Amino acid sequence: MHKFTQQAIRVAIYIGLTLTVAALLVLGAGADPMRCGRIFIFGIFGSLNGFAEVLVKAAPLLLAGLGISIGFRSGFFNIGAEGQMYMGAIAATAVAMAPLPFPLWAHTALAMAAAFLAGGFWAFIPGILKAKFGISEIINTLMLNYIAFDLTGVLIRGALQDSTDYLPQSPILVPELTCILEPTRLHAGFLLALVMVAFAWWLMEYTPVGFELQAVGSNKRAAKCLGINVMKSIVLASCLGGGLAGVAGAGELLGVQHRLLEGLVGSSGY
Repeated sequence: MHKFTQQAIRVAIYIGLTLTVAALLVLGAGADPMRCGRIFIFGIFGSLNGFAEVLVKAAPLLLAGLGISIGFRSGFFNIGAEGQMYMGAIAATAVAMAPLPFPLWAHTALAMAAAFLAGGFWAFIPGILKAKFGISEIINTLMLNYIAFDLTGVLIRGALQDSTDYLPQSPILVPELTCILEPTRLHAGFLLALVMVAFAWWLMEYTPVGFELQAVGSNKRAAKCLGINVMKSIVLASCLGGGLAGVAGAGELLGVQHRLLEGLVGSSGY
């Protein structure tokens, strides 16, 4: 059976199991699963705004989940996507607030690039610790979440705070991700997420780099025997995953909230 068909069947089974469990939970709560299902479907497809909001919520989940999956397939268990999203948002805010002599689109692109670098750097720390010293990335990435969140709180009460407001938040940022479906909040970050999904699929399935990352994730000793630089692959996987999470945070910043504040990413990183 073709690999794509196998994956499609697997996804269909997962969706079916999810719906079955959800129906059982609704029944256990004493409600009508059919009625809840109708409300759920109508909430998504019953209006343009409802459908757009689903896509708005999906964009950071796609990017963060994509980054995490690259790490998982490479043997790097990244639990720190939320912290990497905050670091990406911080970097994007700093660039967006800077008076740069560039057109708006270039300023926005620089902010997104800074977010990728910041998220990648935040994941590089546990990545190099795992690759060089064998230190568990699970604990390190989790703890770095709290540091990033607290750093956000410090900065929006200090260097990045709106000087015209007493609230702990940055000024409204001029660079933004363009709205692509008026009058909803759906922004170009969703299209960017789709592009990143396609790029990651191509990278992991059709390039030597993707082969090396997956080989390291499957069996480090065998990968080393094949001449693959295991340390480099682990660090690369961590940085790619963290970078994508950073872009997810910048997407929420420049596409939805338009200012840095606590709780910016919600629980998208988990």
